[in-house]
Amino acid sequence: MPNYTLESSTVETLDGVNLMTRIFKPKQVKDNMVIVLVHQYSIMGGCQALMKGMASGLAEKGYAAVTFDMRGVGQSTGKPSLTGFAEVADVVAVCNWVSQNLSPNKILLVGSSAGAPIAGSAVDQIEQIIGYVSLGYPFGMMASILFGRHHKAILQSPKPKLFVMGTEDGFTSVKQLDNKLKSAAGHNETRLIEGAGHFEMEGPAFDSEMVKCILEFIASFLREVRPFLVPKFQSMMFLMKVKIWAPH
Repeated sequence: MPNYTLESSTVETLDGVNLMTRIFKPKQVKDNMVIVLVHQYSIMGGCQALMKGMASGLAEKGYAAVTFDMRGVGQSTGKPSLTGFAEVADVVAVCNWVSQNLSPNKILLVGSSAGAPIAGSAVDQIEQIIGYVSLGYPFGMMASILFGRHHKAILQSPKPKLFVMGTEDGFTSVKQLDNKLKSAAGHNETRLIEGAGHFEMEGPAFDSEMVKCILEFIASFLREVRPFLVPKFQSMMFLMKVKIWAPH
């Protein structure tokens, strides 16, 4: 029997898209932090179901976790975008919903594959987000054609960041990751998974390893970090416009 409960809700974005959302609530809470997980590239089959293993693993360890289908995926309305910029609004809406309804004092944002640049562009739009974890950020040349305009937001963010990558990632080499992080602001950590490829690391066989990386990052750096301030007018704008209603 799992040591968590599973709930569902629907979140509306500023542009009227309805997002199907799942909340993994631990029965014994270890920390009043919520971990929001952003799934892989919608156009290539990314969906919240692929994040279930990590979300349940985190909930088993006492951390509330939230997954959601981005626009155009599953029962979420709207259409997916090619570059992921429309989906940034999805991440912002879900994080604001979390802030209002789960009342955490901190949010950790985790993005997998294309979900990493999408999440990275949302990091500094929410005050309660105190850290960021990338699982296979596609920094490579080919992937940058689609996601290159997301790089600046996360690399310039002062918030603590963890980049997890397989050494056999076909989209980004270890050297490319290192070169990108040389100019990154704030505290940055890397974890290399020896012999793992990009899509291999997304599979359920690596869920427990990803959970371990996230928990170690929390334990070593994030537990005492306070929420970062963002311009007051910006945070109020998002809070006032995001509409939430219970699932049917």
